Amino acid sequence: MYSLRLILSNWRYFSVVWVFSSLNIMIGTWVLYIPRIKEKLRLSDSEIGFALFCLALGLMFFIPLVPLVTRKFGLGRCTIVGVCLFCIAFLGPLIAPSYTVLCIALFVVGNFSGLTDIAMNTLVSEMEKTDSVNIMSAAHGFFSLGGAIGALVGTVLLTIFEAPFYHMLLMAVMVIVTNLVLSGLYVNIRETEEKKKEKDKLPLKVFRPLFILAFLALVTMGNEGAIEHWSSIYLLEVVEVASENYAGFGFTVFSIMMTIGRFFGDGISTKIGSAKIVFLGCLLAAIGYLAVLSKGLVLSLIGFGIIGLGLSVIIPELIRMAGKTGGVAASKSISFVTGIGFLGFLLGPIVIGYISENFTLQMSFVFLMSVTAIALLISMFKLRTK
Repeated sequence: MYSLRLILSNWRYFSVVWVFSSLNIMIGTWVLYIPRIKEKLRLSDSEIGFALFCLALGLMFFIPLVPLVTRKFGLGRCTIVGVCLFCIAFLGPLIAPSYTVLCIALFVVGNFSGLTDIAMNTLVSEMEKTDSVNIMSAAHGFFSLGGAIGALVGTVLLTIFEAPFYHMLLMAVMVIVTNLVLSGLYVNIRETEEKKKEKDKLPLKVFRPLFILAFLALVTMGNEGAIEHWSSIYLLEVVEVASENYAGFGFTVFSIMMTIGRFFGDGISTKIGSAKIVFLGCLLAAIGYLAVLSKGLVLSLIGFGIIGLGLSVIIPELIRMAGKTGGVAASKSISFVTGIGFLGFLLGPIVIGYISENFTLQMSFVFLMSVTAIALLISMFKLRTK
């Protein structure tokens, strides 16, 4: 909790982590309207799954260009420009008149998501190095908090705005204005130039210990992506909630518990170690899926909360363990693990759509529980803290 107190007592740090929150405020608002867009354009589960994949595809397409852009214009400038363009771009999917336009609009959203995501994470890394502080985990906690804010506020505003566009426009204006006000505290920060060392070819065996961490990251982030995009539809179609206004509660509870877990995870990890906390996280997530699959509203909401709490602590610990792997630079090991994990985040929603299309949406969540159980067994027998 020290990092949280540090952020809340220093406007410079808060200005940057607010960008993390801002991204997920917009995403949390967007997920509320996925069922309505699906109905409006008469899309199947596999079609909506591919549309969501277009967002991730746009992100992956732009990521290789981000280092060039940030080096030319600066981390601070790219962060504020990225988050503003991201908010504006998210208006497109809500007014898309056809499936093709929806996919294109989400691809554009993904472009600006990639720019903002890489820029803001590198910006926090620069602050950590120059100020000798540790706020990265808490920054990701604020990302989760943003999802909860977007879903919770959005659930209330659903009853006020008949047109989704005006709801999203209000949230976009709020996010843009607050970020512009705070951006003066970081806008001129640039990435520290470091002399590049000669690249040594590393043998494959050096990366073998990372494969377990990478698989766990793949499963964890795949679960995160699936729940973020499919929890609303699950509550509507499987749990059969009485009103569309309740559909966002699953993601709201999930985000709140994930936020709490991330703010407290560092302290728990210090006491019991990374391997144990990953195991407990997988165990909680598996138990949470049992509750979600009960098809009762209360139990399902409790289940989404337990899943959020379990998943919240896994990725930070996997990154921490990757950074301590011997024989390879921390930057390379962390990039490898997080890269595979992000692949899971991209594939999660589309895999769920495919399974739902060919079987049922409930069977999709059985699949999520199954891969989580596999991760649980691997963390029990194969994961060791070095």
